[in-house]
Amino acid sequence: MSTKVKINRLATGVPGLDEILGGGLPEFSFNLIAGPPGCGKTTLAHQMMFALATPERPAIFFTVLGEPPLKMLRYQQQFDFFDDEAVNRSIRYVNLADDTLAGDLEEVLRRIVLEVETHSPALVFVDSFRSVVLASQTQGNPNNDLPQFVQQLGMLMTTWHATTFLLGEYFNELDSNPVFTVADGLIWLRQSVQRNSMVRKMEIMKMRGQPTLPGLHTFRIASSGVTIFPPAAATSHTHLEPLDGLSQVRLKMGVPDLDEMLGGGLPMGYSLLVAGPSGSGKSILAASFLEEGARNGETGVIAVFEQRTSHLRSSKLTELIKSDRIGVVDRRAADLSLDEIVQQLLSEIHRLKATRVVIDSLSGFELAVAPAFREDFRESLSRMVNALTSTGVTVLMTSELEDRYTDLRFSPYGTAFLTDAIIVQRYVEMNSRIQRILAVVKVRASDHSDELRSYQIDKDGLQIGGMIHDREGLLSGHPSRRPPEIDTSGGDIQ
Repeated sequence: MSTKVKINRLATGVPGLDEILGGGLPEFSFNLIAGPPGCGKTTLAHQMMFALATPERPAIFFTVLGEPPLKMLRYQQQFDFFDDEAVNRSIRYVNLADDTLAGDLEEVLRRIVLEVETHSPALVFVDSFRSVVLASQTQGNPNNDLPQFVQQLGMLMTTWHATTFLLGEYFNELDSNPVFTVADGLIWLRQSVQRNSMVRKMEIMKMRGQPTLPGLHTFRIASSGVTIFPPAAATSHTHLEPLDGLSQVRLKMGVPDLDEMLGGGLPMGYSLLVAGPSGSGKSILAASFLEEGARNGETGVIAVFEQRTSHLRSSKLTELIKSDRIGVVDRRAADLSLDEIVQQLLSEIHRLKATRVVIDSLSGFELAVAPAFREDFRESLSRMVNALTSTGVTVLMTSELEDRYTDLRFSPYGTAFLTDAIIVQRYVEMNSRIQRILAVVKVRASDHSDELRSYQIDKDGLQIGGMIHDREGLLSGHPSRRPPEIDTSGGDIQ
């Protein structure tokens, strides 16, 4: 009976990369980081190198025809991951520009072998390998056999127990190149400008011996370095244990009459869509939802996409934010991906152990997402709702809704089916005045009121009144001369 060889996986130190690699980077692997100029290859390599290199596990970074080491260091020092003390202690830079310019691959390989044998590095980086490829095309040099060079380099690095990275400027992953076949791992970086937004994506096209996350994953380059945003469903920040009958626990909304209409409150772990026209009080209801949780000792998170938190009408909510009982995701950058926003939400949920989440609103949320990511917005929204509710939190989302009496579409995204409960707010004209009404359209697997109730907004929030009797068809789009009768037994109409 044979014993399987266990492959050790290295933590790369790049947020999100270990997840899409399938658990980390295989030790002693021979990898290619490819992509067009400026996409972040060198930054990604340095971030991994500074995270992995130690005096016991040193690294060598070979520069070829790209930036000379001094120039490269000047720019890499701007990132938070850079450690001056590690240079020449656990990280060594070697310039191969002169050898590459001579156009002799055997000499380039000899220099690499000499440095590796002398210093015994555990990590080897060659930047840019594309320069070596161009050198192999020098006319009249019989010593240039690129396939043989790549195979020898890969074999030698594996024999020396070195984890190797070749960095190369490639524009088409379909190009025929021997390094693609020899490499154990192939990490492809892409970037494009779409509607004045810089969009960067990464794909793990190949990683031998482990399952990677398929598809394109957005990433951002900031002062901290590279951050990758795996799909929301692949990121686990669960802090609430799944409970049998979880939905039997009801959360109060902060509006007692609305709790009654919902059948005793909103079931814990549900997603609720509050849809209504501008000014109907969606954000006020969302604030009441979070404030009620705080009164019961719960923490929450609010994602604000249409107004600044300083402009929130609720002074109570503002105080809760200042006291860090309510976390805020307040991003209006023009090139966000939905996965990036969801990761920020999950991070805040995990940090505060939040049980209530508000997204205000889906309309602003869509505008916050870069145009390149809006084509699959509905699919991404579905992933977001599933990712949030899988943590056990209860989610309230608001959505701008055109007030059409004959068109019962609760969301412009066709996403109403994704939610467990729906509350609709509307306007009606009665006695030459605009009145607000609301209804609970659905609460999955639960009894709820089917009444149309009037409500007002005052300094204390939403005040729900009595049921509206629409005997004359005002609410169906066919009004007669007489206004509907209002039953005030459930509350005064002022």
